[in-house]
Amino acid sequence: MIININEVYQFKISLNNSKPLIWRRIVVPSTYSFWDLHVAIQDSMGWLDYHLHLFSIKDPITNLEVEIGIPDEEDDLFNRTILDDSRIKIKNYFNEDNPKARYEYDFGDSWIHTVKLEKILPAAIGETYPKCTAGKMACPPEDCGGVHGYYHLLSVLSDPEDEEYSEMIEWLGGEFDPEYFDPTEVFFDDPNERFNEMNEF
Repeated sequence: MIININEVYQFKISLNNSKPLIWRRIVVPSTYSFWDLHVAIQDSMGWLDYHLHLFSIKDPITNLEVEIGIPDEEDDLFNRTILDDSRIKIKNYFNEDNPKARYEYDFGDSWIHTVKLEKILPAAIGETYPKCTAGKMACPPEDCGGVHGYYHLLSVLSDPEDEEYSEMIEWLGGEFDPEYFDPTEVFFDDPNERFNEMNEF
């Protein structure tokens, strides 16, 4: 956790096509890389970081869209250039004139999020960042089939007579409240530790 910083970025993270909207508001250091932001999004949303991710954002200098994530040696085969998110600072891309990015998590289920910079603020004296200040609705379970699969799951859970009900409840471990979220329960991992753990495999 970072305490001694001068400036922070307030973001709203919204899960596209979710109704009611599943969203989080987080405040992170201006010194963050895109990897650090990725970890903060994962932790505040409630994802488990089991899958790949990718940011898409306009380069404020060239006005062209760039992709920022974890480069792969096969990217060249698909004529793609993915910038290394651990080396790219958020302050070089996000600003008041360029406030939005697309964040995709899990290329199979394709959870698409809108990341919107709401404010650039002075850091509060003695405050610890990152922090989650608000949000609504529970995070969907991992590997439930994307937004379409998630709302099918909720439909099944709403009807104990549904033939899939018992199977779904067992898969969820007994219960799931789609409306529950408490920002005070969000715990942020150290992004450096998460990065080192990823590179051990």
